[in-house]
Amino acid sequence: MNKSELNRITQELLRRSGSSVTVEMDTYFPGGRLIGGKYVMHSHRVTMYTEVIRQQCLQLFGSLESFNAYYAVVFAHELGHSMDLKLTELCDRMDGTVDEWDQKQIALQIEENAWNNAMPWIQDIDPAFIRVIVDRSLEAYRDELAPEIA
Repeated sequence: MNKSELNRITQELLRRSGSSVTVEMDTYFPGGRLIGGKYVMHSHRVTMYTEVIRQQCLQLFGSLESFNAYYAVVFAHELGHSMDLKLTELCDRMDGTVDEWDQKQIALQIEENAWNNAMPWIQDIDPAFIRVIVDRSLEAYRDELAPEIA
């Protein structure tokens, strides 16, 4: 994991997206969860957790050979949140409902929006590689809704 390479990837994706988000790098997400990145709306800031991303890449692909591409996909997703014009409305709706089913559906929509926004910025990465990451990231959201759908 080369920090200057991560900075280069970060700057390139900021350029592609047109986002003015502030980006910080840290090693681990506080609290021990395996979260690779976090967008905070009120401060318009993305924090990337590089050691968590490294662990995720190893878990999902068995090596760090594709680490830079993995980082790019995760960062593009966080940028996708930062560029989501519906994020404030969705968050307000989620905060305004006590219905767990609605909250889960909104949470899934927020994540899907971020992925949809991210796709144009990572077209140079193998779509099959991206699909594995997207499917894994959405799996928990979809699994929570699956029993209700079936």
